[in-house]
Amino acid sequence: MKVILRQNIESLGKVGDVVEVKPGYGNNYLIPRQFAYIALAGSVKALEEEKKNLGKKIQKELQGAEKLAAELEKVSISIPVQVGEEDKIFGSVTTQMIGDALIEKGFDLDKRKVEIEEPIKSLGIYSVGIKVHPSVTAKIKVWVVRE
Repeated sequence: MKVILRQNIESLGKVGDVVEVKPGYGNNYLIPRQFAYIALAGSVKALEEEKKNLGKKIQKELQGAEKLAAELEKVSISIPVQVGEEDKIFGSVTTQMIGDALIEKGFDLDKRKVEIEEPIKSLGIYSVGIKVHPSVTAKIKVWVVRE
């Protein structure tokens, strides 16, 4: 069965690709969830119209993400932690802790968007990435301080 993809699907392809799938997968998964159309002449025209609208939507989302990233660049947060000997903290600073601190600052972000390059296991100032959009990442300063 040939279908035209309406959304990017990692295992199949990108928007607008005509792909061959098994009939069960197409009829029971892709088409009911509106991930794809059956490949007909009219479907191609409808998809081109959707692509035009999708391009506008993506551009709008990107502008919003860049605006949010600019706001996040100005933010610095403090994470109070318990420390032991030689200022080593118990455990490490997690994405959950950073996400909660951002929520307290008024940013409604999911902890899964926080990208810590290396585990934070001592006091200090760290630069942490926040993935606002697939192509936009903001850096915030995280101060890990003694409780």
